[in-house]
Amino acid sequence: MSLPALAPSDLPPRHPAAATVPGIPPMTAPRVPAISPMVPPIAPAVPSIAPMAPPPPPSAAKGPGLDEHQLADLQSRCAKLDQLDYFEVLLLERTATPADIKKAFYRESRTYHPDRFFHIDDKQLKEQVHELYKRVTEAYYVLRDDTKRKKYLVDVTGAERAQKLRFTEASESETKAAAKKEQEEQIGTHPKGRQFYQQSQKDIDAGNWSAAERNLKMALTYEPSNPRYKESLAEAQKRLSEEAKAKGDSFKIR
Repeated sequence: MSLPALAPSDLPPRHPAAATVPGIPPMTAPRVPAISPMVPPIAPAVPSIAPMAPPPPPSAAKGPGLDEHQLADLQSRCAKLDQLDYFEVLLLERTATPADIKKAFYRESRTYHPDRFFHIDDKQLKEQVHELYKRVTEAYYVLRDDTKRKKYLVDVTGAERAQKLRFTEASESETKAAAKKEQEEQIGTHPKGRQFYQQSQKDIDAGNWSAAERNLKMALTYEPSNPRYKESLAEAQKRLSEEAKAKGDSFKIR
C-alpha cells in the first residue's frame, strides 16, 4: 500500500477559501521582517577624577585646631615651663578662686589634651603638648585643694621659690604635716582635751552654754595654754552673762 506524497514543508500554507474560488491565486501570509530589539547606545566609561583639595594652611598642618597664636603660645610656655609656677601655668592670678582654677583647667584641656594630637606625625609637637598638659594637670591637682594651695602660695612667694615650683612627694608630706598641725592647733593635742572641746562645740551648736562652759573648763585642765579653748570659753561665758542679764538674775544676791 503506497502513501500519498507529502507537500514540501517549505511552502506557505494556503487559506482554505482560496482553494474553492477559481481564477484567484492562492493567498499567502505576508512575510513580516524580523525586527531586532533596540539597544540604547552605551556611552564609553570615563574615569571620574576627584577634584584636588587645596593644601591645608600652615597652622593646620602642624596641629589640629591650633592657630598661629596658639602654636606660638605653646612653644613659648614650653620653653620656660621650668620657671613657671602653677598659677602661671594656668594663666591665673594668685588670688584666683576655686571656680577660676577649675575653669582655667577645662580651658587648657580643651586646647592641649594629648588625645587631640594622637594622629599627628610631628613628634616634637606631641612632646610639647604632653609636657604642657602634664604640668596643667599637676597645677590643677595642687591648686584645687585649699590646704595645698595655701602652702604652695607661701612657697612660691618665699625665698626658695625656684625649689618649690613643683609639688613633689616631699611637698605632699609637708602639706600633710602642716594640715595635721593646723588641726591640732584648732582642736588640741591631748586626746582628753580634744574630747571635751568637741563636746563643748556640740553644746554650743545646741545653745546649751552652761554645758559648753563646763566642758571647755575640763578641756583647759589638759591644755591650759590652748588659745582656741580659751577663746571658746570666753564666748560661752559672755553668752551666759547676757542670758543672766536678760532674765534679771544679775540683781540677785549671790
